Amino acid sequence: MIVVRAYSCDDLEAVVELVGDLGYPTSSGQMRKRMEAISSHPDYATLVAECEGQVAGMIGLRLAFGYEHDGHVVQITALVVKASFRGRGAGKELIRHAENWAREKRAAAIVLTSGNRPEREAAHRFYRHMGFSVTGLRFWKKL
Repeated sequence: MIVVRAYSCDDLEAVVELVGDLGYPTSSGQMRKRMEAISSHPDYATLVAECEGQVAGMIGLRLAFGYEHDGHVVQITALVVKASFRGRGAGKELIRHAENWAREKRAAAIVLTSGNRPEREAAHRFYRHMGFSVTGLRFWKKL
């Protein structure tokens, strides 16, 4: 059984590991600072999926104004499920809860970006399966 709930500070080490699995290794101290800032902002939400008493995955959400249309959009800024828990429904439950959060915020759409590396192909299939469409390309420049 998958249980999705709000992030708590007790989940920090699990989230550090998950963010590393996503390809962004970080320290507990760095992640703690990030989560304190994120958790204090009403336009952000972090949800975790528990399975068999463990944090199996997480999703980070941000409410934003849309330039291209009226209203708000919710951006999925992070979504990851531990490899050992994939295929058990944690990702689907996290997306379902994200969609509910977006509806509660009266968002017009929910969006995400994903890298175009070969190791992301399974994630892309999952996003399409969950009803997402490919609409663009993301560019990044570090400052």
